[in-house]
Amino acid sequence: MAETTNNVSRSRKLGPEERAAAIASMRDREVDVLVIGGGIVGAGAALDAVTRGLRVGLIEARDFASGTSSRSSKLIHGGIRYLEQLNFGLVREALLERGLLLQRLAPHLVKPVKFLYPLTTPVVERAYIGAGMAMYDAFSYTGFMRPGVPMHRHLSKKQMLKQIPSLDPNALVGGLTYYDGQVDDARYVAELARTASFYGAHVASRVRAEGFLKVGERVVGVQAHDYETGEQFEIRAKQVVNATGVWTGETQAMVGERGEFKVRASKGVHLVVPRDRFHSEMGLLLRTEKSVLFVIPWGRHWILGTTDTDWNLDLAHPAATAADIDYILDHVNSVLATKLTRADVEGVYAGLRPLLAAGDGSSTANLSREHHVSHTVPGLVLVAGGKWTTYRVMAKDAIDEAVSAMDGKVPQSCTEQIPLLGATGYRAAWNKRSKIARAFGLHKHRVEHLLNRYGVLTDELLDMIRNDETLAEPLPGADDYIGAEVRYACTHEGALHLDDVLARRTRISIEAWDRGVAAAPVAARIMADALGWDDARVEKEINTYNKRVAAELQSQELPDDESADRARLEAPEIVSLNALPTADTVGTRPEPAA
Repeated sequence: MAETTNNVSRSRKLGPEERAAAIASMRDREVDVLVIGGGIVGAGAALDAVTRGLRVGLIEARDFASGTSSRSSKLIHGGIRYLEQLNFGLVREALLERGLLLQRLAPHLVKPVKFLYPLTTPVVERAYIGAGMAMYDAFSYTGFMRPGVPMHRHLSKKQMLKQIPSLDPNALVGGLTYYDGQVDDARYVAELARTASFYGAHVASRVRAEGFLKVGERVVGVQAHDYETGEQFEIRAKQVVNATGVWTGETQAMVGERGEFKVRASKGVHLVVPRDRFHSEMGLLLRTEKSVLFVIPWGRHWILGTTDTDWNLDLAHPAATAADIDYILDHVNSVLATKLTRADVEGVYAGLRPLLAAGDGSSTANLSREHHVSHTVPGLVLVAGGKWTTYRVMAKDAIDEAVSAMDGKVPQSCTEQIPLLGATGYRAAWNKRSKIARAFGLHKHRVEHLLNRYGVLTDELLDMIRNDETLAEPLPGADDYIGAEVRYACTHEGALHLDDVLARRTRISIEAWDRGVAAAPVAARIMADALGWDDARVEKEINTYNKRVAAELQSQELPDDESADRARLEAPEIVSLNALPTADTVGTRPEPAA
């Protein structure tokens, strides 16, 4: 059952050759655990299983983190609002994971971020919120390591306006500051999948599970479809883990099971605006009539969000509406002296939270953020619900459930001791950033950008630049990113399509005013050199990406979910641009992203 990983054969690359080898291995030999779904929980489950010594496969129908896991608020947090719901266990668990991520598992990707909770009424509100903040801090100290962020503080109105001069002085009476963590969610998932591959997991994106293999009532594997080559094959497994998030119902239907609970999709919309639109030294946490809304520092930008509404339409590409955008702007403007307008919005994205349904028609804002793990049928483990921050606990619980049905003794989870690739030695590399910049003739800020995205693996991008100096040039309309990052995404990070690079390995699609249209031709040519594309393939990738941008922009002008969804579906789906000639048929959608 257990497989010894040969350290000599380990590779930190997750490129086309590694993908092909992973598929061949899964096709030819049974795995102990097959994980379906390459989001944060699925990738975490693959790492958990492989570091216990198991033979592991991970397949994802689209790109890693292409669903919910790349469209979050990008926060690593305990969830202050859950204190008000008396969900103390969830808050404590998330805060302990926050400290672990900040200090051990991924200090290059997860950073402290400071927030202000503004107060609108004196005395009573300050005492009430202050008590909650004190509890928040206390929970963060109850684990085996310190939280890694400062404790909360009270600010007078004068102190608050000094630090955030753009606030409306007539709307607020003071505030409290506190810290949480921040992460580029899509980058983290890609590095997590890559780390699982490094430890021996067989990892492949663009491979969809189209049915389950069964012996009697027992699941013994899946029928898989490689959308890059068109090949259909079987993957046999002792245990299959269903980690497909909002697609849980569709995936369960393939095995003929309705499941013991239902996952409801809640749409969350975020806006991206330039950092210079208002002046503040920290982010904001605002209360709304339904929930809370964040204003989050994000490099040269702010992220504003989120909404929390039911979504019953296309799961692959939830659409933001004009009403969603106005809702966010109205709430943020309630505390700003100079108001934001639609003209200030440079990016918009929408994601779906997989929430465990109560079955009573409750608002999605009130549904549980806890997770659930169960053996729905023999050989098939389901994990659903939960929060991005607690992915490692969810993954551990899912693999615990899977190995409980295996013969033989399997070691306990050890992922609390397994840093992501790029993490070990990051702080030493950060201290040398000025020397690195001088050695390669780069600006210090460029090296800092790379270190905060790749950690010590920055050396691999610098080697690319040493061999081809043109890769140090910034991309048009997105000068935070350079050509080496595009090439590296293809050769080391599993990117197979232009959308993978512009929307997830980088965040150009939400950070650039043109949503990446100017960068697309340059990025596609770099990818062509790395992946062997011909001119026709380059043009098809560019056109597909541009149609996606146009469809999203159109949907954001429409008033309701139904019309926005129809507009978004006008864009072609990437099923395969090289193996299936009909893949760019308008409105084509694979069913579950499994």
